[in-house]
Amino acid sequence: MSSAERNDPVVSATTSRTPGTARTAHRAVPHDRPGRVTVAVYAADPVLRVGVVQQLRPRPEIDLLDDADAERAQASLVVVDSVDDEVAALLQRLRHNPATRTGLVVGTLGSGTLQRVIECGVAAVLRRAEADQDHLLHLVLAMANGEGVLPGDLLGKLLSHVGGLQRSSLAPQSMSLSTLTTREADMLRLVSEGLDTAEIARKTAYSERTVKNVLHEITTRLQLRNRAHAVGYALRNGLI
Repeated sequence: MSSAERNDPVVSATTSRTPGTARTAHRAVPHDRPGRVTVAVYAADPVLRVGVVQQLRPRPEIDLLDDADAERAQASLVVVDSVDDEVAALLQRLRHNPATRTGLVVGTLGSGTLQRVIECGVAAVLRRAEADQDHLLHLVLAMANGEGVLPGDLLGKLLSHVGGLQRSSLAPQSMSLSTLTTREADMLRLVSEGLDTAEIARKTAYSERTVKNVLHEITTRLQLRNRAHAVGYALRNGLI
């Protein structure tokens, strides 16, 4: 284990905490098997870590990585009770890894904290109480597909929170709806209502590929990190 890992209170799913115990044997199974999403799990609490790993390990769509290979995971799951400065530091570190997209499985999360984790590059959020096998699999596959996942009520809280920030202090020269095309603005509004790619496609009569391309264009052009960040940015600047 590197010195950074020794100092990091949140460690990957397969790191052994017992002195003298070898690393888990599943690393002998070849990784990056075709059609499987490589996943690393990070958690300070071994009980939380084991719970998520046991849910994902039987799934044929998932290839769990140990700590030695965690940096090249397509999806990284951070499993915590709540978000503190140490967790935020881990999220920031993962954000700078271009190989992975980060999901957060969390016990409690307020609207202000939600904005913070999104700014740390988190692409998907799932409450621990809802973290059964199906929801975890959906979270991982959505991230691997370039999509974001937020519970509808949390998204609503985020929008209310962000919408109230500095709205009255926006300068006259601030960005306006002209920054977005009508189609882009419409799709962002649908994202803000909690619709996923397939639902937006049905609502707008565009293909799912077109929806993904339009939303990707928004985040790329405005240098944003993900859909939730784009919605928050657009709302804060009066774009939707």
